[in-house]
Amino acid sequence: MATTTTTVEDLPADVLACALRRLDGRSLAAASCATAGLRALAADPDTWRALCLVRWPSLLAARPDLLSSSAVSPQRLFADAFPFPSISDAAPLAAEAPELPAELVSAVDVYYRGAPLLSRAIETPASSSSWFLSSPFRVDAVESKSPSAAAMAPADLELSWIIIDPRGGGRALNVSSRRPVAVDRHWYTGEALVRYAVVLGGCKFEATVTCSEEETGTATIREISLAVEDADGAAVSGEGALRLLAAAMAGPRRGGDEEEAAAAAKRRYEEFVRSKRGRKESKARKEVLVDLCCSAVSAVAVLSFIAAVVLR
Repeated sequence: MATTTTTVEDLPADVLACALRRLDGRSLAAASCATAGLRALAADPDTWRALCLVRWPSLLAARPDLLSSSAVSPQRLFADAFPFPSISDAAPLAAEAPELPAELVSAVDVYYRGAPLLSRAIETPASSSSWFLSSPFRVDAVESKSPSAAAMAPADLELSWIIIDPRGGGRALNVSSRRPVAVDRHWYTGEALVRYAVVLGGCKFEATVTCSEEETGTATIREISLAVEDADGAAVSGEGALRLLAAAMAGPRRGGDEEEAAAAAKRRYEEFVRSKRGRKESKARKEVLVDLCCSAVSAVAVLSFIAAVVLR
């Protein structure tokens, strides 16, 4: 008796396509490696476009036509923005980033315990603006004049901040650790400062969500901003940040599980903070040593002058 083998590819193509659209990005990429038929179905731009919009609702507000443009591949955008970037602290940035982005689109999404809470999109003129290039890099996604209040614990907030170069083929980069790397208090206002950071090329991209907590148990998101500082704690200029972004967009991405990647981002942040603290303490010791030497030289000069006057 002849036997027939039924495989998943025997299902109608529209049924398979519907099933693939219910997968997450990692599962969809894995399914595309199984067979040539699944690879063709998994490469459908509409499937990846829907996946990107579910993952980052702010993309709808950023540019409704961004993912519809033939210049921006939704699959490539997801592959760029979902994993964490990875460039060496000692990487020669000028060699890796010959051309700076002319414009940046920031897609910012805040989640509370997995549920979408707030989405914002910001368009920033970059290398086309001389003011941006010479000023400290900073992007504000939410300002205090438009707060968002909800019953929440600030430490349970998750932040997704991806930066897209719409004129550079839609290359994108994730600059948030997604989960907080630190939760501090403002020294004067007492507001909670929830920090998310990614360390690239020896510099720290840090997004800060500022929340004020009310007696009623609600917390209000006052501000969300992104800034960059170097190993000495100094603000990085717009041009310097663009070089870091361009190098990271063209560079590799970190593989592995999302939980492991988030933990690795936090470890790199803690190493950066320890290194900065060590450099600051070393600089302070050198300054103390210089002050002592100057004081000693001054004391010797004064004593020599007194001795010369007395022995005259």
